[in-house]
Amino acid sequence: MPPMGLYKSIYKWRLHHLSEPVLLVILSVVVGLLSGLAAVALKTLVHYAGQMVQRFGSLWPVSGNLVVIVLPLIGIVLTVLFVRYAVKGDIGHGLPSVLLAISRNHSELPAKNMYTSLIASTLTVAFGGSVGLEAPIASTGSAIGSNVGRWLRLSPKSVRLLLGCGAAGAIAGIFKAPFAAILFVVEVFLFDLTATTALPLLLSSLTAATVAYFLMGTGVQFSFTVNSPFALSQLPYYIILGVFCAFTSLYFLRTTDWVEGLFRAIRKPYVRILTGGLLLGALIYLFPPLFGEGYSMLTRLLNGDSSSLFTNTVYHSWQGSAWATLALLFVLILLKAVATATTIGAGGVGGTFGPSLILGGLSGYFVAMLLNQLGLPVQDTANFALVGMAAVMTGVMHAPFMATFLIADITGGYGLLVPLLTASAVTYLCVSPFEKHSIYARKLAEQGNLLTHDKDASAWHLLDMDSLIETNFVIVREGDHLRDVVDAIQNSRRNLFPVLSYDDKFLGVIVLDDVRTIIFKTELYDTCRVEDLMHPLSEGDLVRSSDSLADVVDKFRVGERYNLVVVDDENNYLGFLSRANTFSAYRRFISDTSDE
Repeated sequence: MPPMGLYKSIYKWRLHHLSEPVLLVILSVVVGLLSGLAAVALKTLVHYAGQMVQRFGSLWPVSGNLVVIVLPLIGIVLTVLFVRYAVKGDIGHGLPSVLLAISRNHSELPAKNMYTSLIASTLTVAFGGSVGLEAPIASTGSAIGSNVGRWLRLSPKSVRLLLGCGAAGAIAGIFKAPFAAILFVVEVFLFDLTATTALPLLLSSLTAATVAYFLMGTGVQFSFTVNSPFALSQLPYYIILGVFCAFTSLYFLRTTDWVEGLFRAIRKPYVRILTGGLLLGALIYLFPPLFGEGYSMLTRLLNGDSSSLFTNTVYHSWQGSAWATLALLFVLILLKAVATATTIGAGGVGGTFGPSLILGGLSGYFVAMLLNQLGLPVQDTANFALVGMAAVMTGVMHAPFMATFLIADITGGYGLLVPLLTASAVTYLCVSPFEKHSIYARKLAEQGNLLTHDKDASAWHLLDMDSLIETNFVIVREGDHLRDVVDAIQNSRRNLFPVLSYDDKFLGVIVLDDVRTIIFKTELYDTCRVEDLMHPLSEGDLVRSSDSLADVVDKFRVGERYNLVVVDDENNYLGFLSRANTFSAYRRFISDTSDE
């Protein structure tokens, strides 16, 4: 239905006065403004909700205070109730749902996604859920951009660009790092950074960051300024750190998959919620740094306060021991993945962006302390923690440049570019043979639903072969005579006629050109049989329904065929694929997904 009232007037005015490229520039600022406001709203909601939780008695994790065990359970229950009774449907799956929309659904996201993740993640994190807010806000920003584009009836390509602008704006609003936000869209959402996309993404990111600065000041997720410059003699240690972070990344990916799988196997929702909530509460009771996002703990570590890890714990008497600190750091590295997956598996809403940063900080600090204990002098432990953050994010998200410039942007640590890039590269090289895709894209890739930078491969992978099968061919049956073939010719506009057995098995084709010479010989109508006119086809002329479109294209190219018969695995006839329609669909796909 067309827009009505004032909206209809605005819609008509823009069609006559604004070209789509100019409109995209304007809308990128609008989307950046809305995404920035959403990021500020999320951080504000979580802040005040967390304060309310703290005021509700002495509910911070303290030694002997068992009430902390039920806090995550309360948050997960509230989240599940919100999703079930307020949203009344699936809230989506964060960034994987955004990638699926880009790949399969013309970048269209439901309007409800503009607020549902924001509210649900607030409920989860404020009560101690060990997840991050970055993925929910990026999903929210993406939905804002997608729906702005849809409401103005823009082309799928423009909707996709505005979706990216929303995601970039959301990340820029959270971290106040516009350049890193653009790289996030390029590396995680698999955008091509071209002349067409660069300006809208930049304007959206800058607008969102400006809004966040104006409303929240200069503070970001965690505050730290790099003071110690990079020394070349430390480079081998950063390489060691990169290798360690590769193992950490793989552990995080494998463990989250395994734990979430265990929770999916629990059929009864209330059992899943109760088990996950209480398990998470027990983990937080024993290890308070697992509470919530974890940025406050990370900030204290960056400032050299490792003793705070022992505060309000049952083992606080061990603080001051370097080896006890190392043991605690290692346990936290192992359990952070479990806590994150438990939160999500039990029904909480949040992302893995933040946990990967926390895990990286813990890994970097652990490696620096271990090297010092082994007599290998590390120049600055905080620098190792920062580099570890970028390295683990690279391993988990496959976004080395975004991770590097995010850390450099928010800490002023451009003097650490060499170790940041070195450790990230080492981690990426070690992880990529085992994990070819990011944590957000890996399952979509397994399902064949991922759009990648290789547009040719993506086109043949993502196009739906069933939609290209042409079925308007008149069939003839074995045993039929020329008379039946003539009747088929009269009722068809095609020059091919598939021959089927009585049980619908494909036998061959009759070509109109071969019948022209006898079509008027009426004396043959009842004596010439279909089998005398039929061309049996080889495997090179057939396509199985289980084949990929890439296989189809190979057959078109190798045999220079114009039509291929499609059959199922039992040789039942399904239709034809034509060269013209197949390659036209390919060109449309490339046009819709190209960023130029």
